[in-house]
Amino acid sequence: MRRLLAPLVLIATLAAAGCSVSPARIHKADAVVTLTIDRQATCDANDASHCATPSPLIDAALEADAASTAARPVHVATLLEDGESAMAARINLIRAARQSIDVQTYIWEQDDAGKLMLDELIQAARRGVHVRILADQLFSFRDPGLLAALARASDHMEIRLYNPTFHAARTPPLEFAAGIVCCFYKFNQRMHNKLIVVDDLIGITGGRNYEDRYFDWDDSFDYVDRDVMVGGPAAKAMGASFDQFWNHKRSAPLTHLRDVNRELLADTDDPRHWNPPQYAHPERVAQTIANATDPAWIDEHLGRATLRLNRVEYLSDLPGKTDEPKRREVRALTRHIMGLVRNAKSEIVLQTPYLVMSKPAKKIFSALRQQPDPPRVVVSTNSLASTDAFAVYAMSYKHRKRYLTDYGFEIYEMKPHPANGDADALEGHSSDVATPPLSEPATARRRGRERRPGSHAEVSGMWPPSDTIGFIGSRASRGPRNRPAPLLTAGVRFGLHAKSIVVDDTFAMVGTHNFDPRSDHYNTESGVIVYDKRFADRLRDSIMQDTQPANAWTIAPRQKSIPVLSSVNEFIGDVSERLPFFDLWPFRYATSYEIKPGCIPMRWSDPRFFECYEAVGDFPEVDVSLKLIYTRMITAFGSSASGIL
Repeated sequence: MRRLLAPLVLIATLAAAGCSVSPARIHKADAVVTLTIDRQATCDANDASHCATPSPLIDAALEADAASTAARPVHVATLLEDGESAMAARINLIRAARQSIDVQTYIWEQDDAGKLMLDELIQAARRGVHVRILADQLFSFRDPGLLAALARASDHMEIRLYNPTFHAARTPPLEFAAGIVCCFYKFNQRMHNKLIVVDDLIGITGGRNYEDRYFDWDDSFDYVDRDVMVGGPAAKAMGASFDQFWNHKRSAPLTHLRDVNRELLADTDDPRHWNPPQYAHPERVAQTIANATDPAWIDEHLGRATLRLNRVEYLSDLPGKTDEPKRREVRALTRHIMGLVRNAKSEIVLQTPYLVMSKPAKKIFSALRQQPDPPRVVVSTNSLASTDAFAVYAMSYKHRKRYLTDYGFEIYEMKPHPANGDADALEGHSSDVATPPLSEPATARRRGRERRPGSHAEVSGMWPPSDTIGFIGSRASRGPRNRPAPLLTAGVRFGLHAKSIVVDDTFAMVGTHNFDPRSDHYNTESGVIVYDKRFADRLRDSIMQDTQPANAWTIAPRQKSIPVLSSVNEFIGDVSERLPFFDLWPFRYATSYEIKPGCIPMRWSDPRFFECYEAVGDFPEVDVSLKLIYTRMITAFGSSASGIL
């Protein structure tokens, strides 16, 4: 009976959860929303353009759009490298919107960043702007009561959830498991796009979701991330892409979701309206709003960094990516990236949080390596100390030799406390060395380009994982296994989350694509590709800054100090790495290196490398813990799961 209990519970869950909402209940819930929706208008003239705040960002986009022709488009583009500028740019654009705001995201948390964005969008809707929010269901909101309230927050705002599991807004752990069992490909295909586009005139895309850690507001763990803001004709492509997702069958209105529908019908005359949220750090929110509405601040931090460009493309995979995987249009962004890489002549600079190559990528890099004069390939990625997706890191760790020798990669793994941090970032935080307990989030000193101190106390002390949907480390099963590895240092830890690539100093892409099998085959991805050397140089400089010795460890082969034993070790390691399972050999071909004082940075292939670099172990700064055991186990047994991690 015990053996039958789990399957019976799973079958019962599938039967109960698989039922869609009846048309009659949808009609009743729609009627409730119509009767109780907030219709207040804060704009006296009932004209959003009349109440829009002046914005130099909008003005620059209008000028570019007006100067564009079909033969010669004109764009303005700005890299958003730090969280403060990224949030201020969004608020500035929302307050300047005249007609429409479309927001697409993978994660939307109810912390300060998530609440602030919601409040700004609702205020825009109340002055007459048409606001649409499309969020991936699995990792957004997750509170049917909140969504029932948002459904009635403004008659100018609509919200839909993409690919809801069993027609519901919230996915409990058992339904999560049932989704994998019953409909793996549909369940596994998530909308990883991140986009905000205003008036089809200017838009932002990149790695950031709506959660404190993407804007440097988390006390424990923040992301080094990147967006790009583009004004001009490419914004129309952003709007068209959003429409495709909004109108797709997998995008469900709130009244079509079982749990939200139930909330609406349970209280048909709910008088509650959206009120200004209570923030954990109101002073920080107020300062960000002040910056966003200060023309001088916007000009200094955003306007002066803006480039006027011509050729800019916004590309996105199609919704329902796993429905028709062989259609060329379905994987538009992936195909374009592969084409750019395949044609590289001199250099590829890649930044990705998850260094796990898909089969097509492996073939391309292998072919490039075999050329008479192969291009240089620089890869900036996470270390075990900086990542919160240790299961994915284990796959990268397993194939280090292949990356170095077969593809010629120069790999730089980010430190959890890089040196290029803002002095203000450490304000109020201890930098004393400590060994955090396994039950608490492990941390390290803060890092950033123009980063500000912030905080986010996760509910119940649980650590929110990264935006990879690997089932080991997914948000459906928060717990100690999903936290970053404990460190030997205390403070705010940083992990890499930016996804960017520069090819031959000419082509540059900023987007959501992680350059891994999941991005290739399952998640829908989007990004902006810019064909301009000035933009490419700026992006390259930004990535290369993260590879400097003070900010990253260099991955290089172990020095062969004992000739015979070293060769035997390498041979056994080669055999072990090729095995899909039972890769148990603990001594890998490559390890992490730190530069010696007085030396200048050099490539691992330089004959003088070992004179200036010393090995610091496979997992530097990581405290010895169960996390290391997990990493070793997934390296040994998890190779076949690399496509879904």
